[in-house]
Amino acid sequence: MTELVQLRGVVEATPDEVAAVLLDARPGGRSPLAATGSARPAAGDEFTVTRDGGTLTVSVDRAHRTISQQGEWWYCGVTSVESEQRGALVVHRILNVAPGHRWAVRFVSRGPVLAAPTSFAKLLGGLGEQLDCAAYPLP
Repeated sequence: MTELVQLRGVVEATPDEVAAVLLDARPGGRSPLAATGSARPAAGDEFTVTRDGGTLTVSVDRAHRTISQQGEWWYCGVTSVESEQRGALVVHRILNVAPGHRWAVRFVSRGPVLAAPTSFAKLLGGLGEQLDCAAYPLP
């Protein structure tokens, strides 16, 4: 497993408040990461959803305030909530979980890695909007 990018941002609410929204990621949930469509199984913190024609396996770890979304081949996005002076620190990592094929992953991952800062800023904005507080990426 290789980390391709790490992004960090602050949401000026308690970590528990931020995690309550972020981890509500089943279809129809409050999370900006909430999937659309249907999830299998219908309940629980581990489920699969279809997004952009591919299948994502979603795992929510409430104890560690973490959600991971793993694709079918190389992609794994892990988002966690930690304590921070101003409220909550949200950390998003994109990982390459493909065994081998490093050259191919470098080519295929270029789009998601380049789009990650904008997507992360939208995630933070959605959390801030839901919680009615400031939210911003860190340099």
